Amino acid sequence: MKKNLRAATLMAAALIAVAPLAACGASTAAAPASQPGSSASAPAVLPVTSNPMSTSGTKPGLSLTNAIAENNVDPKTKAPVADRLQFTVTNSSPDTVSGLAVYYTMKDVTTGKTESYFQKLTGVTLKAGQAQTIYFDNGQSVGHYPENKYSLYRSSTNKVTIAVQVGASGYATATGTAVKSPGTGEKLD
Repeated sequence: MKKNLRAATLMAAALIAVAPLAACGASTAAAPASQPGSSASAPAVLPVTSNPMSTSGTKPGLSLTNAIAENNVDPKTKAPVADRLQFTVTNSSPDTVSGLAVYYTMKDVTTGKTESYFQKLTGVTLKAGQAQTIYFDNGQSVGHYPENKYSLYRSSTNKVTIAVQVGASGYATATGTAVKSPGTGEKLD
């Protein structure tokens, strides 16, 4: 009996000592994304198995253009920037659109392997007639989102297509496709 009581007491003490440490690692908040040259690590971005975004909306107004994944340039300065998935979303409706999200699927055209990602476009609100370029570059400002550095886009030496869908509640889904040519080591062009 004394032996069981002592074991139970030791177990309880161990749980009390470990609980605060476990709570520290249980955060669901993403680590801050890094900027080029920053030592902060980018948040973990993992593939999803299905599209959580509603694609049943029918209201016209969203369009997706300029979807690219290599030979990127800054749309304002026209200066070359490091390769990344980027595209422009335009709101041609008479209303302000918020609650935007993106679902994109990468496909290695040689192996057929695919992986998909979902991202709420937090911070992006489009007024009537407004366009916004979206970047997956681990940036921290509005319109910049994390990317998986181990994705097919970064790891495959084959051609990779990226089918992109952008939506908001009630609106018809806007679509586009970006292409990465065979090879790796995408860089500032």
